[in-house]
Amino acid sequence: MSRASRLAALALGLGLAGPSAAQYPSPLDSLPTARAPAERPGSPAETLESLTGERSAGPGRERDEVETDRDSFTPATTTAGRRRLIVEAAYTFADNRRFKETHSVPELILRYGLTERVELRFGFNYEVGGEAAEATGAEAGEDVFAARDRLLRESTLSYGVKVGLTEQRRWVPRSAVIVQGFTPTRGSAGAPTATQVVATYAAGWELPNRWRFDAAVRYGTASEAGDRFGQFAPSAVLRVPVGERLAVHGEYFGIVTTGRAVETTQHFFSPGVHYLVTPDLEVGVRLGWGLNDQSPRFFSNVGFGLRF
Repeated sequence: MSRASRLAALALGLGLAGPSAAQYPSPLDSLPTARAPAERPGSPAETLESLTGERSAGPGRERDEVETDRDSFTPATTTAGRRRLIVEAAYTFADNRRFKETHSVPELILRYGLTERVELRFGFNYEVGGEAAEATGAEAGEDVFAARDRLLRESTLSYGVKVGLTEQRRWVPRSAVIVQGFTPTRGSAGAPTATQVVATYAAGWELPNRWRFDAAVRYGTASEAGDRFGQFAPSAVLRVPVGERLAVHGEYFGIVTTGRAVETTQHFFSPGVHYLVTPDLEVGVRLGWGLNDQSPRFFSNVGFGLRF
């Protein structure tokens, strides 16, 4: 064997006997390794979500924008969202057929998302006029045949909860239920004084072209001059987007008494428009006409919703 061959064999032997590449530390080995987050007890909201089987609504909401309950008689099928606050306010004017017109303001409602599906509600309103402004969703019972030559004044506190029930999946609608109490705090002689309880179920579908069809039914207690009765109010609304920020709608709703000494029925048709100034600020206007003699001739409503 030549001298050059012996040197090559020696070098090869040293390479095989030396430390392997795996024995040399990688520069990445000096970096700290990520640790799994430590487990901690859940907050009351997280506990409630686990009990109700809620999932995060992040991926499910394709368009993150405020949806108010005030832009139509039919409430939204969505809730405020976890740790989100929605402030809604409006003014309503109603031209009554048999007695003085009604003014309703500020129609304030605060909606706070306790979880993604559960929101707490608190509100305040003041009305002055010949009868309650039914078109706003107020549940006061008044005698539409009474002859009045004076104004009734009433301020009311409202409080309750809204719970999301289902998400839209094919023919299964997105739905929610609202349970709310209305307690008069001040009022002139003749104004209702009893606390009313109202339950509302709302459900609807968003169509592929972003049109939305929602329907609702509500039932509430009412009273007048010792006559206690119920009010049943079905409604349906079709919302049509016009661009990314503007939307218009057409709506029917009715208000029917049950168990009253003199039963009354009111029917309304109401178009409206609302505009998203920002994803968190909505302003809107809706008008309405009574379709029978027991309902007001006309009403108008203007308001806003702001999400924090």
